[in-house]
Amino acid sequence: MKRTFLTFVSLFLIWTATIVCAQSSSTVSNSPKMKFLIHVTQSTENPTVAALAFLVAKTALEEGHSVSIFLAGDAVKLLQEPTLGTLAGLGTGKLREHYDAIVAHHGRFYLSGNSSKARGVTEEDLKGKPAEFALPTVLIRLATESDRVFTY
Repeated sequence: MKRTFLTFVSLFLIWTATIVCAQSSSTVSNSPKMKFLIHVTQSTENPTVAALAFLVAKTALEEGHSVSIFLAGDAVKLLQEPTLGTLAGLGTGKLREHYDAIVAHHGRFYLSGNSSKARGVTEEDLKGKPAEFALPTVLIRLATESDRVFTY
């Protein structure tokens, strides 16, 4: 009788440990991903910071998070081909490489419509890119829907 009881208790403890471990591992693999907004105002005058913003976006996407990038002020020029092809930050990499990774991982760009108009960024510059012109209301909406906002 004592032996049967000890066997039952041992099996119960093993079963309980198995359930707890299974729940723990499923929690880790299904950890909630975050939604990031990266607001960029730096451009060719500060290439290290501009490239850093794209590097952070790329990294978050590669880790499975969702990312929206809002470009305002001079940063709208970052999506023009001459800038994409030549800008590199000191220790923060090449803008084109980061941009390509962002696109591959379904990142989305929003460009301030007023900043774009003032700096000559046109629909032609956005052709074939996951990007659109946006008003400040979009920036506010993205910020309120995001878990974290980074500003560069």
